[in-house]
Amino acid sequence: MKKLKQLLSSLLAVVMLMTAAPVAFAAENGTGFSDVSADAWYADAVQYVVEHGVMNGTSATTFSPDEIVTRAMLTTILYRIAGSPAVTGTDTFSDTATDAYYTDAVVWANANGIVSGYSNGLFGTNDPVSRQQIAAILWRYAGSPSADAGQDFTDEGTIAAYAATAVDWARAGGIMNGSTGNLFDPDGNTTRAQTAAILHNYMTMEKNNHPTTGKGGNTLVVYYSATGSTEAVAKTISETLNADLFELVPAVPYTSADLDWTIDGSRVNMEHENPSQRAVELTKATVNDWDSYDTVFIGYPIWWGIAAWPVDSFIAANDFSGKTVIPFCTSVSSGLGQSGQLLAEAAEAGDWMEGHRFSSGASASEVQEWVADLNLMANESAK
Repeated sequence: MKKLKQLLSSLLAVVMLMTAAPVAFAAENGTGFSDVSADAWYADAVQYVVEHGVMNGTSATTFSPDEIVTRAMLTTILYRIAGSPAVTGTDTFSDTATDAYYTDAVVWANANGIVSGYSNGLFGTNDPVSRQQIAAILWRYAGSPSADAGQDFTDEGTIAAYAATAVDWARAGGIMNGSTGNLFDPDGNTTRAQTAAILHNYMTMEKNNHPTTGKGGNTLVVYYSATGSTEAVAKTISETLNADLFELVPAVPYTSADLDWTIDGSRVNMEHENPSQRAVELTKATVNDWDSYDTVFIGYPIWWGIAAWPVDSFIAANDFSGKTVIPFCTSVSSGLGQSGQLLAEAAEAGDWMEGHRFSSGASASEVQEWVADLNLMANESAK
């Protein structure tokens, strides 16, 4: 009788294990979620955003890939990517709650011009995010960069004006693509799987990991541009010398309001008055194959007589030993001042040349003439 009881107990344990096994295997499934198969087109993206703390599962074993993403959800996701910075004040939207999971995110996004409310005073907390909305929101988060029109989608004419440049930018960067028939489907809702894929593309896009490759393997043009003026000069230098480009992008982009020094309490004013707040985190502070560059141009706008402080983070993160460094700046009226000298002192290495100041509307010919006067080609031949 005792052996029979032991046999029945063993059989019961086996049955229970077999019953539980499918659930366990489904939960693992190579992705950690029972509803995300390892061969799903979005599987890698889901793993990436979860591992980086950008998105979570809807339960311990599910991701809910087909669930529609709302404006509150997307805002919270971007807030996490930005590092969940401290916020002050409250929002004025009538449809947002206090102490909700999205509260700080909404205040942050609205204050930085990334996600604004509607004209009727609503934030649209539970409204689905359309494809053109996520393109526009992510574009604003990236600092509203310029973008070439590129190839049009078949339904290009249905894309709202506010999202047109954002969609061009998203397509050019490989962040968002069209569907069958080259359709963008601007009003289509965005699912959690699609959002994971879009964020994965954005966070790993080549711009953030590599400089734009040109033919000049030993010359690099690094720049931070707040309004586009420095970017224009940097691109002209790059094209003139066939040099590589590397843009410095703050993890929390500066909005137009942030950059308005005439407004008391604006971000740049607060940072200027409190030097401890000038340690601006960059999406990428180091350059792949850094050791291969002999000559490095560093461009920036002038803020209060010195280099815009996002450049400081790049200087601190890199070793300039053995490199020729050439600073350049853009400004409406201020000169180069001691900005280049201060950067050289911070770098504590490298052969820093005298820099040059360009007006905000400097012409390409003016930039090219300055580059020619540097006689870099002759210097490289001598080396």
